[in-house]
Amino acid sequence: MDTLTYKEFMETVTAYMDEREDIDRIHDAYEFALKHHKGQSRRSGEDYISHPLNVAHILAEYQTDPTTIMAGLLHDCIEDTSATFDDIKIYFGEEVALLTEGVTKLGQYKFKGLETEEEEKQIIQAKNYQKMLLAMSKDIRVIIVKLADRLHNMRTLGSMPEDKQKRIAKETLDIYAPLGHRLGMYLLKAELEDTSFKYLNPAQYRLISQMISDTKENRQEDLDLMRTNLEYLLSEHNFEYNVKGRIKNIYSVWKKMQTRNKDFDDIFDLLALRIIVKNVEACYSAIGVIHSKWTPIPNRFKDYIAMPKPNLYQSLHTSVIANGKVYEVQLRTKEMDQIAEYGIAAHWSYKENRGKMPMTEMVSKKLKWYGDLIKFTEESESEEDVLDLLRDDILHSNVYVFTPQGDIIDLPKGSTPLDFAFRIHTEVGIRTVGAIVNGKIVPLEYELQTGDIVNMKTSKNSFGPNDNWLKIVKTSGAKSKIKNYLNKQRRDVLVDMGKEEFSKELQHRNVEVTLNDKIAFEHFQHKGVKVVEDLYYEIGKNTLTANSAINELIGEEKQKDRDLIASINRKQPKETSGDTNIVIEGVGNPSIKLSNCCTPIPGDRITGYVSKGTGIAVHRTRCNNLQNLDEGRYIDVEWGHDLSRIYNVNLKIIVSNRDNILAEIINTVTANKSSVIQVTASTNKRSEGIIKLKVGVHHKTELENAIVNLQKVRGVFSIERLMK
Repeated sequence: MDTLTYKEFMETVTAYMDEREDIDRIHDAYEFALKHHKGQSRRSGEDYISHPLNVAHILAEYQTDPTTIMAGLLHDCIEDTSATFDDIKIYFGEEVALLTEGVTKLGQYKFKGLETEEEEKQIIQAKNYQKMLLAMSKDIRVIIVKLADRLHNMRTLGSMPEDKQKRIAKETLDIYAPLGHRLGMYLLKAELEDTSFKYLNPAQYRLISQMISDTKENRQEDLDLMRTNLEYLLSEHNFEYNVKGRIKNIYSVWKKMQTRNKDFDDIFDLLALRIIVKNVEACYSAIGVIHSKWTPIPNRFKDYIAMPKPNLYQSLHTSVIANGKVYEVQLRTKEMDQIAEYGIAAHWSYKENRGKMPMTEMVSKKLKWYGDLIKFTEESESEEDVLDLLRDDILHSNVYVFTPQGDIIDLPKGSTPLDFAFRIHTEVGIRTVGAIVNGKIVPLEYELQTGDIVNMKTSKNSFGPNDNWLKIVKTSGAKSKIKNYLNKQRRDVLVDMGKEEFSKELQHRNVEVTLNDKIAFEHFQHKGVKVVEDLYYEIGKNTLTANSAINELIGEEKQKDRDLIASINRKQPKETSGDTNIVIEGVGNPSIKLSNCCTPIPGDRITGYVSKGTGIAVHRTRCNNLQNLDEGRYIDVEWGHDLSRIYNVNLKIIVSNRDNILAEIINTVTANKSSVIQVTASTNKRSEGIIKLKVGVHHKTELENAIVNLQKVRGVFSIERLMK
């Protein structure tokens, strides 16, 4: 590989940059990096400075601004040298320092999850993706520098051990190449894909490469003949034009052969020509002339000028039969050609963007998906949701549909009208009552296809999302918004229930308490309570009883609690409570109850808690209520060996409101050798059935088997083990 010199780098910079001050600052950044990397070498044996110099050169080829190029030169200084953030800030200003720091932090996330077990992989990757998104949302140039950094690392990957080659190549193919595609940077994306493919699947890489090479001479003859014919035709009609061949990268040929189950000879766009004309009008005129000369293949014409791709790509595509061959022909303007190869970089080049709005703001206006990404990242509290957003919704969106106004919305394959609605706006999704696609009413489960025109029907009186919607939507963004809505709706119901229970208990006990946000926080902050509404919510979901809340507020503390704790702490023989089948070391004939908040049954891990004035309450060890209680009152308890006792468990089942479903559910439970003690059925506002079962079981395993079998019943949407 030829070694890039500083002189060659500066020649690329000065070819488009003429401000002496900017050029001097770039030179100073190079000297700073050279000084701090002195004595360091790359694995290939080259001086380390060769890497940041090449990264900066790639950025200069994209004609980026001085700040971005300086960040490329300095991007490894903070991590690999004695230089600090403050050093860079003092010498080059805060903007350069922040951008350099962003690239440094991004580089620290090595996506090691690609090599770990699945569960750990999800956690690690989610955190890394979120860091990437946060860095991108602060300044898009962070990811541009990182892409340039990754491109040069891929060019020099041969010096790495084989295991690292494969890990880095997979990471590049999964993350960085799709990001390059989403930013419209075709040349960078294609090189990342081909280089990654070479290391991940060398046999297939060599095979496709050889096929392309073997047919190159014949294809070149065909292309030369077609080019001559095109040039003659365009000249005859007085077009200003430039005709050139289009390069198809190796990975995209292989992927098309795999996904479309095609042979190499069936890939039409191996014979492809690109025509650059003066303006948009000439694009349409020229394609009309071409179609009048050669027969176009049906359904192969695509107008990406009137309807640009979400990464800003514009061009006219057609396939025609000429000389017994199929040729793909693309027509575009010079500006479109620049965007096709350099993507968003063509919009924020140094000359084009000098003195205009900040780049991140401009990019968020140009690329809708980027604006959505920033908003989602700021609003999301779930790292898993961020992982899914980037991996599924952003990087692999390949279905393009239209709003009635003609705006393009890109979605992953399998997306439904509900995904479309929530992508438009959260309120549109929440108020959805129906969907019209291409002028016809379709079910919400309809799978959207590229080219569909989607019109959502909404109503202020809609019942809103339900649990079944979570099974319909494909995108993580829609799932996250539906979950947030359902959680809020359920919280509101539980708050009202808790408030009512609290008021009834006050009336029953004929006591008065002073309660405001400050008092609620002072007494119940250990349970996460900040305001009175939080207290009602805890009561409503049964992690706190109204009775115990009132006791806490009026300061009742029974002496027998202290006596009971003292007696338990004295070593005594284990005693079994016949009523509960709980074994406890402590007092004889202990007062024990199974807690209603988590309804423990044999098989559950359990912990005892000495309650105020009511004896010993047994909780599941993972019970949220137990986690927030005084650990000084915890005691060891365990299940006895009596397997004859039946324990009641309450289940809430949401179902489709169809005939015989209740009978099927009861039969399923009894067939599991469990007993149905009580059953109630009702309908919610969404016309779903709500079935509440009190089931008698002997052990947790029996309950789990029953739930597994219930989930197989057609029309069962969700099963919840209730608190009571």
